[in-house]
Amino acid sequence: MKILITNDDGIYSPGIRALANIALRFGTVRIVAPDVEQSSMGHAITHSRPLTYKKSPITFENIDAFRVNGTPADCVALGLHMYPDTEVVLSGINMGPNLGNSMWHSGTLAAAKQSVLLGIKGIALSTPVGKSEPDFEGLDPFVEQALSVLLENSNLGLYNVNFPRKPKGLQWTRQSVRLYDGDVVPGHDPMGRKHYWITVKPLELAEEGTDRWAVKNDLVSITPLRLDLTNESELKTHEPAVILLK
Repeated sequence: MKILITNDDGIYSPGIRALANIALRFGTVRIVAPDVEQSSMGHAITHSRPLTYKKSPITFENIDAFRVNGTPADCVALGLHMYPDTEVVLSGINMGPNLGNSMWHSGTLAAAKQSVLLGIKGIALSTPVGKSEPDFEGLDPFVEQALSVLLENSNLGLYNVNFPRKPKGLQWTRQSVRLYDGDVVPGHDPMGRKHYWITVKPLELAEEGTDRWAVKNDLVSITPLRLDLTNESELKTHEPAVILLK
């Protein structure tokens, strides 16, 4: 299998190295990742300046790796141009979870979405991070198992995978859609200048069977997603669909 790997934490992230080493068990791996961190960049695409790529300053054994002066979605677009034989795009392993409503601004998931938009299966992978780096060695067998499940068929699909710190199994889940605080917290930098932090904390408990619930209960969450955002149930209430001007 021909695999393209990217992320939003940048080429220097230990998460991308961990994912690349596991992905080598499934086939040929190439890396095209941002040259600097692009966390929470969402699905931004660079259109006001040209993109360039350079050889990665980090050596990945048996892997061609490049860094791009662009967003995660840019890296996928450029990577698929460089490697048109790519069969799947993996994004991650992100240093921090991408659960529930955080999917909307996740650069990690955006890279996987960009892949699907271009007709290639996309899989985003993330794990929580605290004061120390995640235990990627401990996660290794669970990452391999999740990839085995998702790569066993060649059908086009978009998947968001989140690993708890110490998994005990895998579960298929749905997205947890809950209200978030969205608070703007003011503060001051060392020079006395005012600055702000935007917080994104869920205000409600996670429902059983959702991604947030699974990770909280030490299960790897695998959420199948789709690009069609249409609210089908509301659409059915607007009949007839055509409204004529009087």
